[in-house]
Amino acid sequence: MRNSRLPVAVTDTDRVIQRPLKPLARAFFAALLALTMVGCSTPWNNPYPASQTGENILYTAFQERPKHLDPAQSYSVNEAQFISQIYEPPLQYHYLKRPYQLVPLSATEVPEPRYLDAQLRELPADAPAAQIAYSVYEINIKPDIYYQPHPAFARDAQGHYRYHALSRADLEGIHELSDFRYTGTRRLTAADFVYQIKRLAHPALVSPILGFMSEYIVGLGEYAKKLRTVYDELERKHGADVFLDLRQYPLEGVEVVDPATYRITIKGKYPQFRYWLAMSFFAPVPWEAVKFYAQPGMAERNLTLDWYPVGTGPFMLTKNNPNLRMVLTRNPNFHGERYPTSGEPGDARAGLLVDAGEPLPFVDKVVFSLEQEAIPYWTKFLQGYYDASGVSSDNFDQAIQFSGQGSPRVTPAMRRKGIELKTAVTTSIYYMGFNMLDDVVGGDSERARKLRRAISIAVDYEEYISIFLNGRGLPAQGPIPPGIFGHRKGPESINPYVYDWVDGEPRRKPIEAARRLMVQAGYPGGRDSSTGDPLVLYFDTAATGPSAKARLDWFRKQFAKLGIRLVVRSTDYNRFQDKMRRGTAQIFEWGWVADYPDPENFLFLLYGPNAKVSSGGENAANYSDPEFDRLFRRMRNMADGPERQRIIDRMLHIVRRDAPWAWGFYPKSFVLHHAWYHNLKPNTMAQNTVKYIRIDPKLRLEKRREWNRPFIWPVVGVLVLVLVGLVAGIAAYRRRERATAL
Repeated sequence: MRNSRLPVAVTDTDRVIQRPLKPLARAFFAALLALTMVGCSTPWNNPYPASQTGENILYTAFQERPKHLDPAQSYSVNEAQFISQIYEPPLQYHYLKRPYQLVPLSATEVPEPRYLDAQLRELPADAPAAQIAYSVYEINIKPDIYYQPHPAFARDAQGHYRYHALSRADLEGIHELSDFRYTGTRRLTAADFVYQIKRLAHPALVSPILGFMSEYIVGLGEYAKKLRTVYDELERKHGADVFLDLRQYPLEGVEVVDPATYRITIKGKYPQFRYWLAMSFFAPVPWEAVKFYAQPGMAERNLTLDWYPVGTGPFMLTKNNPNLRMVLTRNPNFHGERYPTSGEPGDARAGLLVDAGEPLPFVDKVVFSLEQEAIPYWTKFLQGYYDASGVSSDNFDQAIQFSGQGSPRVTPAMRRKGIELKTAVTTSIYYMGFNMLDDVVGGDSERARKLRRAISIAVDYEEYISIFLNGRGLPAQGPIPPGIFGHRKGPESINPYVYDWVDGEPRRKPIEAARRLMVQAGYPGGRDSSTGDPLVLYFDTAATGPSAKARLDWFRKQFAKLGIRLVVRSTDYNRFQDKMRRGTAQIFEWGWVADYPDPENFLFLLYGPNAKVSSGGENAANYSDPEFDRLFRRMRNMADGPERQRIIDRMLHIVRRDAPWAWGFYPKSFVLHHAWYHNLKPNTMAQNTVKYIRIDPKLRLEKRREWNRPFIWPVVGVLVLVLVGLVAGIAAYRRRERATAL
């Protein structure tokens, strides 16, 4: 009997289908393994190039693009965070010691002045200020300091500068400083410091301290006038691309003694001048760099000192894209510096002397990324992509809690991530200013004065600090913050036009007092009594974006208490600065961070000759009062003591009466940092502190991988389902083919 089971023919189709099954599975699992390995090695959300993984880089952010990186013009904190790492003035502040102490940077020592009378006879160190006609500072600079590599110093085989006689055609294809093939360097000399001081008077620059320094540095005011005449003549002959070689024009009060020494002669006695020697205004600038950047076509390519600084410091700016990222790289020519070997009691216990005596800087590169909103910055900090962070109101409760004694500390969630908190009372003030040149809120009439006082009462900064700062501030009673000589405590400290002293503390006057002042000023209920028109005021600010909306709405409500309609005019910081220089703002908000720890550095913000519109100075309110100015000139060169305090008290009475500011608040700083970030000690005087920070890149990489593990199982699940469906489809197809073969 024949077998009824017939042999099944194996078709070509079966062979084609069977062979790929095992390779397909192997490929799938290999892909899955590779996916897992990639997820384990490099976080997928890393915002930085993979080439930077594990590198010794400090990651931080900036919120506003810098307008000036030229040390003759720069006078903002957002600019100082860059140029202070690049330029080295003669002096700096000790990183760890408090009270703040000046120490040498590019100078060999902190200079002591010699005093001369009007006949140029030397006086003893304790001579009365009235006898002192001149103070003479001689600054010796350290040897073997060299500038960063830069095309301005490049020379050919014959010793000629390669790039000092370029035409516009020569600049074809040049877009960044790195496009120049050759660079060079040279030794720092005393003449470079003298050249920079002369640049403060350059007519093409707008130095914010020219007016102020002209009152001190002998001959500086006359020098500025002379340079203006010379520069105008050069422009008339040669057009806009003019190099004014300041080496050809001596300045009476500033001179080179020898290659390592220069001399500055100051009018009268001005003890605070040494503090200015720790500021970038007095850092050296080489004439070669000025000559290089002054050539035709350079400014059109953003090849200027405002874009690419040239210094001797630990870092140099190698990438400038202020709309995205700015990068500081270790200066290969840096002369070297050591971490401090001493500090305050408790610094050793806090781990701040672990690196005592070690060479600086610790990091090889600093990457600044533009972050205009607080939430993305905070998210990246928690992911480990920024090494330190401030604390905004949006994330305060997530980050900070208070102990039973009211001390701030990080929350348990932050502690589990190894995040630490550093706090400090800052030597700074944020205030609302009135433009004293304005027809409505300005001037010295009693009507305008009472209007300003009414607004000062109505704008409740206690509420502001509570809502927007989570208590991180102290309402200001005047321009001088705590920690600066002249700041009072107790009943003597209050502004009596805005506060009463009640139960041992200042209490803001009730809103009814402000409304009575409005009536006296001629604006009952917020309407002009003579015309019946509603009072509309304009508030200029650099605050923009969604995060600023609630705060600006709050300001509108404060003015609405008095029936005033407040129109907010928001713009970016650079345009805001332009408005302030032109005097077109009416009411504005601004702040001041101390340049040096002396009351003069705050009271000069209200000194008449320092008005922003007339002199380009830092008196943004353009306030002027003859008695205040006279007392300021007397106070500024005095040593701290009872007499100086009495003069300051009188000055505070005058400005509180006139109310050119609604005094705002003194902020407190809260800084969070990761466990891999070392040597952080808030220093509100110094800006050149990046060199002290040490990073542990290995720990950072470990934590980034731990905190940013990709959630790949949904992807794996989808792939498995796809594979199962594919296998099922192939099997079904094979069954059909087999049936057809039979």
